[in-house]
Amino acid sequence: MVSLVKMARVMVAGVVIAGLAAGPTHADTRQTPRSAPAPVPAPTVEGPVPGSVPGDPSSPDVKNTYPWLSTDVNLAARGYVEQEFYLSGAADAYDTTGRLLASDVPYRTRIIVRRPAHQATFNGTVLAEWQNVTAGYDLDALWSPDQITRAGYAWVGVSAQRVGVDQLRGWSPARYGTLDVTGGGRFTADELSYDIFSQAAKAVRARGGKAPLDRLKVDTVLAIGASQSAGRMTVYYDAVLPQIESVFDGFANIVGGAPTRVGAEPVFQVLSETDVRSPAHRADSDRFRHWEVAGAAHSGWTGQEYRRPLLTRDLGSAPAYTCDQPPFSRVPLSHVLAAAYDHLTRWVERGIAPPTAPPLRFNPDGTKVRDELGLAQGGIRLSQVAAPTALNNGDNSGESFCRLFGTHVPFDQARLKQLYRLRGLYIAAVAGSDAGNLRKGYLLPSDAAQNLKDATKVDVGRH
Repeated sequence: MVSLVKMARVMVAGVVIAGLAAGPTHADTRQTPRSAPAPVPAPTVEGPVPGSVPGDPSSPDVKNTYPWLSTDVNLAARGYVEQEFYLSGAADAYDTTGRLLASDVPYRTRIIVRRPAHQATFNGTVLAEWQNVTAGYDLDALWSPDQITRAGYAWVGVSAQRVGVDQLRGWSPARYGTLDVTGGGRFTADELSYDIFSQAAKAVRARGGKAPLDRLKVDTVLAIGASQSAGRMTVYYDAVLPQIESVFDGFANIVGGAPTRVGAEPVFQVLSETDVRSPAHRADSDRFRHWEVAGAAHSGWTGQEYRRPLLTRDLGSAPAYTCDQPPFSRVPLSHVLAAAYDHLTRWVERGIAPPTAPPLRFNPDGTKVRDELGLAQGGIRLSQVAAPTALNNGDNSGESFCRLFGTHVPFDQARLKQLYRLRGLYIAAVAGSDAGNLRKGYLLPSDAAQNLKDATKVDVGRH
C-alpha cells in the first residue's frame, strides 16, 4: 500500500521561490505561505571519512583520527558497519516561528552512519536522529545497539546544531575543523538546522557512489529525536515542514515535546515517567500516538552505562553525579522504543496505526498515583515495574542533570521474600507481565526473552 506520506512526496511541486534577500526582512511565511512547497536540495556528500579505529583525535592527519563517540560495540559481528560522511551545500535559515530569514546559506556538517553491511539484513528503514547537544556535545541519545541491530535498522546521527559542531571542531580540528552550521557566524541560533536535517534525509535516500548507505535500498526514513532534539523537531514539524518538500515518512518524538499541527506524516510521542508532569496531553488520533512509560527515566541506566566508556575515552572521564536519591532508573525505555519504531514503520508503510496505551494516573492534587512500594500507577508497565525487584521511578533531584535520571533503589531480601516467597513465583510474574505487553504491542519478543533470562539470575529467596 502506498502511504499518504509517500503520495504527498510524489505530488510535491518542484518550485523554487526566487528573489529572497539575504537578511531577516521577509514576512512571516506562516501568514504568507510559499506558493508551493520548496524542494529540499540533495547535499554534496564526501566520504566515508578516513580513520575509523580509535587513535588520536588531536592528530593533524585525519587518517589517524576517528569519529566522535565511535561505538565500542562489535558491529562487524552483527553484520554492521560504522562510517562518517561530510555533508555540504546551501541551506535556508528559519526562526522558531517558521519565518524564512535567508536562503542559500553555505554550510558543512557531518553525519555518522551505523548500518547493515548487506541488503539482505537491512529492514529498509532509516532512523535519522537529530543529535542532542544539551550536554555540550553531540549525543547518540537514541542509538540502542541491541534493539536497532537486531531489527536491521540503519541509524544515522545528524549534527545539525552549532553547539555540537563547535565541540567537534575543538575536539579534532583535523577531522572536523572545516565544519560550520552558522553561515560563517551569521546564524548562531541554529536557524540553518531545520534545512540541514532535511538535506541529511535527502542524502540517505540516495544509492550507490558516495551515498551514505552505499547500495542499500531505503523504503522509509523516520525522523527521531530525544529531549531538546524532540523540541527542535516540533518546531520543524509545526512551522517549517508546511513550507517544504516532505522528506521524512514519520516522526518519533522521544522524551520531549510533540507537534500540535495535524499533518500527513504520523507522529509518535513516547515519554518516560520523568517527562509526564500532568495528565494533560494531546489526544491520540489517526496521525498521532502518545505513550507514557511508568518507572522509566528521561535518561536512564542503559544509556548512561553504554556511554560511560566512550566519554572516558573521548573526554578523559565520564560525568559523575551526586543526586539526592540513587540515580538511573533501570526500567528499559529502549524496549518500548523498539516496539514504537516497528509500529511507526508499519503505520507509514501499511497504514496500520499503533495500539493506544493508558496514561499515568494522577491524584486530584496533581501528584502521581503511587502504590505502597512507591511505583507509579498507570502507563505502560514493563515487567521491571509490574514484577519489581527495586524501586524504579522517574523522579530525582540534586545537582546538574539529576532531575532527569530517575531513581533506582534495590529491595532487600526481606521485601523480595514478602513479594514473591519463591523464585518460581517471581519468574512467573515476569513472564506474565511480558506476555501481556507482547499481546498489547508494547514489547518485542527478543526483549521479553532477555527479561526472562535476567529474571532467572535474581535471588528472591527459596527455590
